[in-house]
Amino acid sequence: MALRSSKALPWAGAVLVALLAAWAWQHFGLGALLTLDTLRASRDALQAEVQARPLGTAAAFFAVYVAAAALSIPGAVVLTLAAGAVFGLGWGLLLVSFASSLGALLAFLAARHLLRDAVQARFGRSLGPINDGVRRDGSVYLLTLRLVPVVPFWLINLLMGLTPMGAGRFYLVSQVGMLAGTAVYVNAGTQLAALQSPGDIFSPGLLGSFVLLATFPLLAKAGVGWLQRRKVYAAWTRPRAFDRNLVVIGAGAGGLVSAYIAAAVKARVTLVEGHRMGGDCLNTGCVPSKALIRSARMAHQLKQAQALGLADATGRVDFAAVMQRVHRVIRDIAPHDSVERYAGLGVEVLQGHAHIRDPWTVEVALADGTRQTLTTKAIVIATGAGPLVPDIPGLQAAGFLTSETVWGLSECPRRLLVLGGGPVGCELAQSFARLGSAVTQLEMAPRVLAREDPEVSERVAASLRADGVDLRTGHQALRVEVAGGEKRLVARQGDAEVAIPFDQLLCAVGRRPRVSGYGLEALGIPLTPQQTIETNACLQTIYPNIYAVGDVAGPFQFTHAAAHQAWHAAVNALFGRFRRFRVDYRVVPRATFTDPEVARVGLSETEAQAQGIAFELTRYGLEELDRAIADGTTDGFVKVLTAPGTDRILGVTIVGEHAGDLLAEYVLAMKHGLGLNEILGTIHAYPTLAEANKSAAGEWKRAHAPKRLLQWVARYHDWERA
Repeated sequence: MALRSSKALPWAGAVLVALLAAWAWQHFGLGALLTLDTLRASRDALQAEVQARPLGTAAAFFAVYVAAAALSIPGAVVLTLAAGAVFGLGWGLLLVSFASSLGALLAFLAARHLLRDAVQARFGRSLGPINDGVRRDGSVYLLTLRLVPVVPFWLINLLMGLTPMGAGRFYLVSQVGMLAGTAVYVNAGTQLAALQSPGDIFSPGLLGSFVLLATFPLLAKAGVGWLQRRKVYAAWTRPRAFDRNLVVIGAGAGGLVSAYIAAAVKARVTLVEGHRMGGDCLNTGCVPSKALIRSARMAHQLKQAQALGLADATGRVDFAAVMQRVHRVIRDIAPHDSVERYAGLGVEVLQGHAHIRDPWTVEVALADGTRQTLTTKAIVIATGAGPLVPDIPGLQAAGFLTSETVWGLSECPRRLLVLGGGPVGCELAQSFARLGSAVTQLEMAPRVLAREDPEVSERVAASLRADGVDLRTGHQALRVEVAGGEKRLVARQGDAEVAIPFDQLLCAVGRRPRVSGYGLEALGIPLTPQQTIETNACLQTIYPNIYAVGDVAGPFQFTHAAAHQAWHAAVNALFGRFRRFRVDYRVVPRATFTDPEVARVGLSETEAQAQGIAFELTRYGLEELDRAIADGTTDGFVKVLTAPGTDRILGVTIVGEHAGDLLAEYVLAMKHGLGLNEILGTIHAYPTLAEANKSAAGEWKRAHAPKRLLQWVARYHDWERA
């Protein structure tokens, strides 16, 4: 198998650069320029010039430094070291401090007034975090960037010029923020200037300067962190000791995993749940919906049984029995998330309502009416989300169902109206239609599953209609009316109004994070525009010891995403003083359990086009797959986006039977940097649906076959036959 170009090119480029550098070193005699004698002679000449004309040389150096900074020419470190070597610590620090700040201000103004469009085009992706920081606390954010020189000096100037920060504030913060780092580098320059012999390299002063250079970013980062913590905790009194290492609020997926990890590493952890263990996923979300989908799919398959040679199969639906099975499935899985199991693992479970009184204190109103106050080193908020109910006139009076209350039905609605064309709306609309309801589904957007590619939406829409769903896209709900005992929803389609009668209405238009009622407001913890709790990459809120995970934190509302975040939050909360882990969202799979299923990881074709990301598209239809033909499940495809000219996977969309299961191989590949060549070289059992992944990789390989080489191979075979 041929080596991937993505692996071969960096090695070839590195070897070529090394050879060119070695040749230049020898040909131009660059080594002679860096000898100790040469450097000392240059230093001596410059110092003599400074002694002869101190003001003139200082002014010339100042102008050069300002120009370099203003023009965003990288090399400030070299000039700063030179200032120490030539002018000494005092004058060097004075010159560089003011020259760097003035040059930074000029670059800032140039970016704001002259280079805005060009810089945004080049550094557009970097501007998001900068602007967010400036909106929260611009001065502290800039001071952090100046003190911790991770982002290049010149890049900060350009990026800050594109923010709302005032020029005066930018100059003052830069003057103060760069002073400590400037002093470190100027001092290092003075030590370098003192070299008289190779042995001086090991002098305490020079070694100390090198150590200070290496450790300054860490020391500055620690200092900034201390200042920020001191500021945010200023209004609160920290307890001298703590009852617990961790308190977790909410026993859904995120809370359960957080508590599990804490108990596994022998931390003292308390889990507080005000409703039911397992959260929405177990009780009203993933588990009951998949149980319902299983019954609905069986009912559908029985109706299609004649196509498989089963002449006497019947599929009469006993809806009450279906719902009994749904609740039985919940009961069967509930022990996995029960109080007893987690207590056995070492987690203290309190059933009651939690309220965060201060960054280290949680008060719990227990079910028996008593209250318990807990002090804790860290808190994880995992309160989840609840159904979003649109503000439609007449809806409350007429009554409605949500994904939480629909499981209380004992009779199948004769006429069910589903609002929403997202994953939940499509899954439930199809299931109820297969179980006997006359289902009408309304979606305001032009198509269902709007986050997927149009062809995916079309496949799902066609399947919904084939199952009897009256799917109406481009309809905006206006009001609910009750006339003559009949309920109806009035919607706008274009310029016309249409009335849709129903017996039950199911709201499936999204979910709203639970962010109120447990103390966030008093603590001043901010929310994002999406009304989730604002966190950093380590899942910390503005209080570094308070974390948020799952639906309440976003950006995804997936059980597996909540569990992924929970690991990071628990580990960071318990061991963050040694190392913190940034949550990685690069490879997050998603699945919609309609028939056919839809599963995706990474970029969709539509997203790649919208973001201007170049890609190659490989497509494999399931109508070519032996197992799919045998099962009668050929409706679907595997679509893979790869970087041009390589097998590196950018995104995968699968539509078809068990798409969510098939996607796991691509999730693993993307997570660990494996390409389509590796998938193609992996043995897949025959006949299985998983062979679709290998076949898709084969399609990519055929499209990238070395045609010229194959022509020579054909000639070789012709020669052998002759």
